[in-house]
Amino acid sequence: MAWQRLMREWIVYVGFMAIVFAIFFRDNGLVGALAGLFISGPLYLAFGYGMAKLGYSRKSLKELRTPRAEPRKKKNADDDSSAKRPAPTKRTSGGGNRPRSKTRRR
Repeated sequence: MAWQRLMREWIVYVGFMAIVFAIFFRDNGLVGALAGLFISGPLYLAFGYGMAKLGYSRKSLKELRTPRAEPRKKKNADDDSSAKRPAPTKRTSGGGNRPRSKTRRR
């Protein structure tokens, strides 16, 4: 499955770059540019293989979007848990027991 993903990404890259090269290198000839694109395929796969052997695993777009959705759910869950908290007491009322400032003598 990882190889399919690498190949799919490379094919999208080659398709996009072939269009760009066809626009910009119309007069100079496309043979060299297209040859370079096709040589990049095995190099890209070899680089991906090497990175995988070193332990690198890139997340998919779906995996990148998932963590964003989770905090909202957790935030809503926290709001529900605040209703279950006990009522504040004299010691936990948020500053009701602060010492008063002393009056200044003139």
